[in-house]
Amino acid sequence: MTRAALQEHLKTGSTTLCRAWQVQRRDGVTLGFTDHDCDLMFDGVTFVARSGLTAGMLDMTTGLAVDNTEVSGALTAEAISEQDILAGRYDGAEVTTFLVNWADVSARTILMRGTFGELTRSEGAFRVELRSLTERLNVRTGRIYHAACGAVLGDAACKMDLSTPQMSVSAPIAKIIDGRRLVFSGLGSFAEGWFADGQVRILSGVGHGQVGRVKADALDAEGRVLDLWHAFGVVPAPQDQVLIVAGCDKRMSTCKAKFDNFLNFRGFPHIPGEDWMRSSPSRSRRR
Repeated sequence: MTRAALQEHLKTGSTTLCRAWQVQRRDGVTLGFTDHDCDLMFDGVTFVARSGLTAGMLDMTTGLAVDNTEVSGALTAEAISEQDILAGRYDGAEVTTFLVNWADVSARTILMRGTFGELTRSEGAFRVELRSLTERLNVRTGRIYHAACGAVLGDAACKMDLSTPQMSVSAPIAKIIDGRRLVFSGLGSFAEGWFADGQVRILSGVGHGQVGRVKADALDAEGRVLDLWHAFGVVPAPQDQVLIVAGCDKRMSTCKAKFDNFLNFRGFPHIPGEDWMRSSPSRSRRR
C-alpha cells in the first residue's frame, strides 16, 4: 500500500476513487465492503460491492475529540443480515476505512480506524456510526473501591477455572419460553440457585455466540429452569447446545462459601458504607 501512489493519482485531476471498509467482528469473522460498483481485493480480503453501502461525511479533528462518520446500506443475506445484528455479532466490531484507487488498488490509504458505535435498522436497511480510536479515551479505567468484588468470575484476578465440571456444564435446551426462560433436564446435581448471576452462551444453532445473564435458577417438576434478565436477540431453538456457567454475586460470603476462593477476593468488605457516612454523634449518659 503506497500513499505516495495515491497522491500522484490525485494530482492528475481525473480520479478513480472509492471507499472500502474492512470489518473485523469479535467472533473472528472478517468482512469487506465497498461503495464501488465492482468487487475489490487486497490484503487477502474481498471487498464486496453488492452490499449497497454508502458513507456519510467524515468528521476529523487534530485534537482528542472523537472522529466519527456514518455508513448505511441494505440488509442482505450475503453481507450484513438482520439476524447477525440482532445476535450482537457486530457490537464493538473493529473497522478500517480506506480511500482506494479502484483502477489500481495498491494506491490506497487509511482514512480512519475505529469501532462500530450505535447501529440502527428499519425497513430492510441499517445505519451504523463509526467511531475513531480516540473513543477509548472516554472509557473510565482504574479500580473501584467498594465492598463487592471487582473481578469477573474466571478472569486473571479471580483465578477460578471455569472449565471444571463444578463451574460450567454443556447441555441442550429442552424447552424455551418467551425467549428468556430456558428449561433443561438432567442438571439436578447442581444446587438450586447455583447458576443465578451466571451466564448462558449459545454454542449451536442460529443464535450461536450470544450470551445471556441468568436472573434466577430454580428446580421444578420440568427440570432446571433458568430465567434470563433479557431475551436473546435471536431466540435459540430446543435442542440447541448451550454452555451454562456458575453465577457469582460478588459478595465476600459467596466467594468464601461457594467457591472457596477468598484469598483472591478483590473487594473491600470492611469499607464503611453510606449508613456510616450519614451517622451523627448521639448523646448518652455515662454511668
